[in-house]
Amino acid sequence: MFTPIIRSLLDTDLYKLTMLSPMLHRFPANQAVYSFVCRNTPEYPLASLKADVEAQIEHLCTLTYTEEELDYLATKSFFKSDFVDFLRIFHFQRRYITVTPEGDTLKVVARGPQIHVMGFEIFVLSIINELYFRRYATPEVMAEGRKRLAEKILMLRDFRTQSPVAEVAVPNVLKFANGTSAPMAGGALHTIRHPFQFFDFGTRRRFSRDWHEEMVATLAREVPQYFRGTSNVYLAKKYGLSAIGTMAHEYLQTFQAVGVQLRNFQKEALEAWVHEYRGDLGVALTDVVGMDAFLSDFDLYFAKLFDGLRHDSGDPVVWGEKALAHYQRLRIDAHTKRLVFSDGLNIPKALRLYEHFSDRVQCGFGIGTDLSNDMGVPALNIVMKLTECNGQPVAKLSDTPGKTLCSDETFLAYLRQVFKQAA
Repeated sequence: MFTPIIRSLLDTDLYKLTMLSPMLHRFPANQAVYSFVCRNTPEYPLASLKADVEAQIEHLCTLTYTEEELDYLATKSFFKSDFVDFLRIFHFQRRYITVTPEGDTLKVVARGPQIHVMGFEIFVLSIINELYFRRYATPEVMAEGRKRLAEKILMLRDFRTQSPVAEVAVPNVLKFANGTSAPMAGGALHTIRHPFQFFDFGTRRRFSRDWHEEMVATLAREVPQYFRGTSNVYLAKKYGLSAIGTMAHEYLQTFQAVGVQLRNFQKEALEAWVHEYRGDLGVALTDVVGMDAFLSDFDLYFAKLFDGLRHDSGDPVVWGEKALAHYQRLRIDAHTKRLVFSDGLNIPKALRLYEHFSDRVQCGFGIGTDLSNDMGVPALNIVMKLTECNGQPVAKLSDTPGKTLCSDETFLAYLRQVFKQAA
């Protein structure tokens, strides 16, 4: 019997919608290609899922946004009304996506207008994951998943007891434009607190839709002081959580193929984001061509306009120290900014990073697979990335070896040359 995996178009990550809006407004005619890749070796061939994947995609293409869902999105002040109107008439079109076996794996390619095909990514990844893990969904595996989630919750409660929120004593003074200062009423010192906060970023690689919801509901109930939101729009709506997300690599990569001088594509992408959101959604992704190249473009103008930065590859401590040094060089108080860590995190690693940085900057932690697919069964490392736009290759030069993705080695070499990054 056919059981649909995707039952709502809100069952995706917020950043797919926040990226879609500027694409609709700025590049409605873009043509793009998104390609599926499995980075590790599955226990059994993904090619065996072909028929089931196609059936799930057929169902996905019948879905539209309900008026209740559109009303919810309209409450997000950063979305313009014309974007919500576009979603009212939007539906996925089957002709834009193909699923073919390629050896033991699957070749899934979405090709067509970017504003129509970019949304396939999260749904395709969720579908393939759930179909793959259905054979592992035994009572024993589910019990193991709940046990591991309970251990994470106990770890967080122990952290609350053993490691109180970091505190920094700061002079309680009022500074004037002419450089003078005066004490403020209420004493000589006040305390800045940067609480530990983490978010669910697990939609793409979840064990199943039902487990994902159970996990989110459990964390929201058991550790609400730390669990502050989810990237999944459907679950954020259902459980009254903050929907979390701004931009992903595809947003910045698109600007490599829209007639912008390649050396300036990051600046153009950041400028377009500011123009679209006017101060909302102010966390920028830094690793499309590496942190060093990003910071060379992230000047005082952008550093003041954006609320913070998101880490997604490379050593997180090195990355964070570079970010703090950059803010210091620009004479920006890092306590007013946020660093969001989201690369392969688990709770212990997030807590260690928190201890390292929380007395100097606000921190957030987006945890994906370790929350949504920690069941004692090896997880799939699957992605579906933008590989071509307007007939041109696009690429990212990740700070982590193995995460660099490009279908054209010549363009990849040229990109490295432009941004002075070694192979």
